[in-house]
Amino acid sequence: MWAKNVTGNFANVIHGLNASHLTDVAVRRSKRMILDTLGVGLLGTRTDVFQKMIQYSKIYSSEASSSVWGQPDLRLPPLYAAFVNGVAAHSMDFDDTWHPATHPSGAVLPALLAISEAAPEKQRISGRDLLLAFNIGLEVQGRLMHFSREASEVPKRFHPPSILGTMGSAAAAAKLLGLDQFKCKEALAIAASYAGAPLANAATQTKPLHTGNASRHGMEAAMLASLGLQANKLILDLESGFGAFYADYLPQTLPSLQSYSWLLDQQDVAIKSFPAHLGTHWMAEAALAVRRHLAKNGESLPSGKIQKIVLQVPDIEYVNRPFPATEHEARHSFQFVACSALLDGHISVESFKQHNVSRPELNELLRKTHLEHSPDNPPSFKSLYCEANLTLQDGYTLSERCDTFYGHWRKPLSRGDLVKKFHANATTAVTAEAAESIVEAVDNLENLEDCCMLTSLLQGAESATEQLKSQSGLF
Repeated sequence: MWAKNVTGNFANVIHGLNASHLTDVAVRRSKRMILDTLGVGLLGTRTDVFQKMIQYSKIYSSEASSSVWGQPDLRLPPLYAAFVNGVAAHSMDFDDTWHPATHPSGAVLPALLAISEAAPEKQRISGRDLLLAFNIGLEVQGRLMHFSREASEVPKRFHPPSILGTMGSAAAAAKLLGLDQFKCKEALAIAASYAGAPLANAATQTKPLHTGNASRHGMEAAMLASLGLQANKLILDLESGFGAFYADYLPQTLPSLQSYSWLLDQQDVAIKSFPAHLGTHWMAEAALAVRRHLAKNGESLPSGKIQKIVLQVPDIEYVNRPFPATEHEARHSFQFVACSALLDGHISVESFKQHNVSRPELNELLRKTHLEHSPDNPPSFKSLYCEANLTLQDGYTLSERCDTFYGHWRKPLSRGDLVKKFHANATTAVTAEAAESIVEAVDNLENLEDCCMLTSLLQGAESATEQLKSQSGLF
């Protein structure tokens, strides 16, 4: 018997059951249930909510399509374009991070671009329209995060984008679709019933689905609201509403429109320089700093001189992975990032490739590595620090600490490094010329007359660059 836990036991039983296990009583009663369900289902096809779903499915699935980033020959229904592009945004944990903790952009932008392509030609979506809706999607996420002190710490139960991103996507989509205030309220309420994913799926291939689903579900909530689907109109006021996600929920109203202040004006976001959990970026800088005491640029690490490695880190359980076996586990491992930085003198996309994760010399360093947690080091992206301490074979100790890494909102990436990161990432899927055109289009987004130009570039369409440059006065 291989099952050693409840989940394993369930899987074992599910796999092992066959038709011979069925009893006459179970068959008789289940057939009654099947018949009843078919009857009430057929009756349900005559209800108002079913007709709304039929209308929704016809309008938003079969009659419209949106592009998939980096796939010039593929178009999908808008919801699924938002889904797969949202998955892409978080597939390597390389997307931006805000405080309180969430990844704000990946759930919102794919939905807005999918809508902009699916909109009728006479309802062309401009870059200015997109900017406004995107900022509303961010703002809603930020305001909701401030409804709870619990949200200020690195999460322990839910993955924040699956909750906040769904709500932000719904708000942004509602704005772009031109919903009135009553339907905006419905969109938020519907979205809340789509929200939530357990943090236990962090460091697996399923985690990126949280962002893809947030984009798709928020967009779907807005579309359903546009058709008149109703939900609880006090969803943000109730502990049994959005408050169900937080133990210390305290909802607050938004500022007056006459003197509105955007949260993004008050605090920037963190933009990562390598694809891994944000907490590991403090660890990488500390490890690289201590490495310079042992090896100059270009020199190999004399790893044999190292007796012990102690990492002082905040207590974040799902980033404590002593021996990660996959790229996704490595992205969520203080130990891996520290040892990889020590060994190579840098951290990059390549660091997380399987052949680098499984290197014997890396595992040798991992075996020497231990974590420690100090009470003055809370698990908060606002105030945490990481420290790398090396004890050498001769007893000599080396130590370096990072309080703010390069890329954090207190120490943002330069424009040049941001563009360099974009080009390195984008040119894996589109041409260098298309990548440069995307940079120019985003720089001038408020002047872009039709966002379909941008989505064509993202798709990798060869003609998009010339079309974009032909727009008078844009560049």
